[in-house]
Amino acid sequence: MKVNDGRRLSHEALEQIRITCVKRVEAGESPEVVIKSVGFERSRIYTWLVAYREGGIEALKAKKLLGRPAKITGSQMQSLYRIIASETPLQYKFSFALWTCGIIRELLKQQYKIHLSEVSIGRLLKKLGLTRQKPLFRAYQQDPEKVQHYLNTEYPKIKKLAKQNGASIYFGDEASIRSDYHSGTTWAPKGDTPIVKTTGARFRVNMISAVSAKGEMRFMLTEKSTTADLFIEFLGRLIKGADHPIYLILDGHPVHKSKRVKDYITSLEGKLVLFFLPGYSPELNPDENVWGYVKHHIVGKKAVTGPDQFYTLVLGALRKIQRLPQLIRNIYLSNDLRYAM
Repeated sequence: MKVNDGRRLSHEALEQIRITCVKRVEAGESPEVVIKSVGFERSRIYTWLVAYREGGIEALKAKKLLGRPAKITGSQMQSLYRIIASETPLQYKFSFALWTCGIIRELLKQQYKIHLSEVSIGRLLKKLGLTRQKPLFRAYQQDPEKVQHYLNTEYPKIKKLAKQNGASIYFGDEASIRSDYHSGTTWAPKGDTPIVKTTGARFRVNMISAVSAKGEMRFMLTEKSTTADLFIEFLGRLIKGADHPIYLILDGHPVHKSKRVKDYITSLEGKLVLFFLPGYSPELNPDENVWGYVKHHIVGKKAVTGPDQFYTLVLGALRKIQRLPQLIRNIYLSNDLRYAM
């Protein structure tokens, strides 16, 4: 795109562009996107934001107003935006992994010798169109190259092979839920924290399941820890009555790769084939989201009175999901899981 330097525009037109662009950033748009849409140099938007921060809308008008000099320049704001949007505090030798006003304040001191209060930092970040957000955590052991190889090469091969052999692709996982887990909030008078009566005892239910992009789900509940024999029992239930091969994609848990499981799979002569996700990549497994839904949206909002009631509660939640194939299909619509549709 050809960069517009504004020399052919009237003062009134430039004034309107400045005001409109700043208001768009104030409304939450990215400064980079806003300035690109009007064809000006990237640094312009940060110069305008500095002016607006120091003098309000009047500072963006054609008549230049005198005032105290800005502590931070447009190019410095541009650089700060890039750092926050694409890097982490760890890359600047901070011990914390999240951008906070305190860390950004220290960063400005180190990089530009600029001293601002944390309140001013908060205002500055809002001017840049940045907001507080809950981050998604990824295991540092995850190998990005292996993840990309899986997404670009391995899974397309699995999908092609499944189509050739008329197989269904399932994703499987194990999970555990404890009776003392809870989620959600409730309305109550201010300053009067509500109390939900529940049992003080702790117990858990272990779950094994598999889901497909068609909305199908198979599951098994147990109070025992997952062993090779228990996993084989679940695999037997998964293929029971199936008139076509099943391809099951799992994480690299030792039980999944145990000799007993391998011998069992060999004995099935192609009725069931196992594949494995790259290490430390739970976000690539749709079944993880199913368990998340069970925990956060159903079980975690119920009062638990005893082990039998808890088991019945979990069982009812899974049966409910099993009757809602569209819910499972919707899980595959998330950005991390669209590849598996």
